[in-house]
Amino acid sequence: MACAQEYGWPAGMGGIRVQEIVQQLPNDKAYLTYLPFPTELCILCKPRTKKGLAPACVKHCMAGCMRYGRIEDLSKEMKKKPRMVLWVPK
Repeated sequence: MACAQEYGWPAGMGGIRVQEIVQQLPNDKAYLTYLPFPTELCILCKPRTKKGLAPACVKHCMAGCMRYGRIEDLSKEMKKKPRMVLWVPK
């Protein structure tokens, strides 16, 4: 939603989609994981990052779970958070 607002896109259009992953556990329990995943529209807010600002999705993430930065810095942070996912664009 943050990128849609940043670029004036219509509702439902965005650079990040949150995937819901359901894992079945013993005793008929389930564990839900929500994973933000970039779509083909994601440009990592190049106009923002050129100015030294975080991408809109990172700035406005209400859960505070998204990060943006140098891969060296992010990989160090991953050591503290074993369930962290690192996405590196081509």
